[in-house]
Amino acid sequence: MNSVFAGSNVLVRGIILFLLLGTVIGFVYWGTTRSGKILTENLVEPLNGITNAKVNLNTREGNLTIDPLPAGDQILARGTLQYSEKQGLPTQTLDSSSSQAAFSVKGNNNGQHSFRLPWVTKNEAIEWQIYLNPAVFSDITAHSGGGNVNLDLTGMVVTNVWTDTGGGNIDVILPDNTANLSVTAKTGAGNVTIEIGNGITGISSINATSGAGKVIIHAPAGIATKIHATSGMGKVTLNPRFVKIDSNTYQSPDYESAVNKIEITINSGAGDVTVTIR
Repeated sequence: MNSVFAGSNVLVRGIILFLLLGTVIGFVYWGTTRSGKILTENLVEPLNGITNAKVNLNTREGNLTIDPLPAGDQILARGTLQYSEKQGLPTQTLDSSSSQAAFSVKGNNNGQHSFRLPWVTKNEAIEWQIYLNPAVFSDITAHSGGGNVNLDLTGMVVTNVWTDTGGGNIDVILPDNTANLSVTAKTGAGNVTIEIGNGITGISSINATSGAGKVIIHAPAGIATKIHATSGMGKVTLNPRFVKIDSNTYQSPDYESAVNKIEITINSGAGDVTVTIR
């Protein structure tokens, strides 16, 4: 009887996964109608005394990569923005007052819908490469409708990071020596990987979610950590230092009394979820 039940359970999971992948593939074909010549726009935004910025980058459908500018560069943002001829130029706005600024770059889609699997986006999607000033205190929002998102924030000063994509992969490298950091990374179908920097202080939160892919967090050793980890069809793998305190929650022994701590929420609908200590 137990073997029959187990076999039925595997069959049900297989059917759910088949339906999920079928839905994703349907979206892929629905979103591959983009046409027109691919053009490139250069992005250059002077610093002009800005020390704090809310940065909102929205490719609509393409791959997005963010890296730091060289130290001492008097530029707020620099980069290249690809776009299809039928889309039209991306829209750039800067609203500033004294040393505060809100900087936005958004792609135009002219009513088109796009969704591509992670292995498709690498070769076919448009590419945005943007460099941000590492000395500016930045609140970053990075969005793609279906492309991959890569954020290398090494050496930057960030307070909040929100990144999402309809179906691509997300890779985030967070800076060392940050404080009270809030990070959210969500994808509909791809993988999510987040590397937390060393020397993090205060109370920080990391939220990483995928509808179907793997989710991996690399955390530094020595920081008190609580983890809420769930997966609908995959497995949960955590470093042995984390003690299970209920069905989905784990924490380091020093978490409750620690001044500096991280709370991690990690979830996948179908993939494995993992938290490692480096």
